[in-house]
Amino acid sequence: MPKYRKMLNDIEAPYMQSLMRLIETQSKSTLANWCIGYADERILPIYEKTYPNDGRCKHALDAAKEWLDGKVKLPYVKNIILNECHAAAREADSTPAAQAAARTCGQAAATIHAPTHSLGLALYGALAAAYDTLGTGAPWESLLEVAAKECKNMEDALRAVSIDNEPNPAKINWKC
Repeated sequence: MPKYRKMLNDIEAPYMQSLMRLIETQSKSTLANWCIGYADERILPIYEKTYPNDGRCKHALDAAKEWLDGKVKLPYVKNIILNECHAAAREADSTPAAQAAARTCGQAAATIHAPTHSLGLALYGALAAAYDTLGTGAPWESLLEVAAKECKNMEDALRAVSIDNEPNPAKINWKC
């Protein structure tokens, strides 16, 4: 199989910087709900297109929702993310769009633990969308164009649920 990138890596891109600045203004729960909802609606179907009978990524997103609702404990969700969702991503190595989608679901679910995982939605999810739209053989610049549009969609989705002057924004140190 030809070599392909597994995630976007230009966090200095204007669309990435804009999304990061908005993420910094929101609470951990707003970010978790946004990431999980976006991944469930827009990115999970990319994984399920290739693996329709594999429910591990959906299970991780659903478990994270249950944690947000106070129905389960964090160790339960972390186990599903690490041992199911990330395993699904490793096993999807021959299908880059599905692999990136599975990684996105794991990162989105992990925002309940650390809000910095919200950036994984963009880094993996936008590339999953680009691979799904154009295929892995497309020129990198074309993939970046699709990824940039997907990041804009992500930012629009976060703006739609964001809290103006959020009194408890997540404490984020990007370390990247």
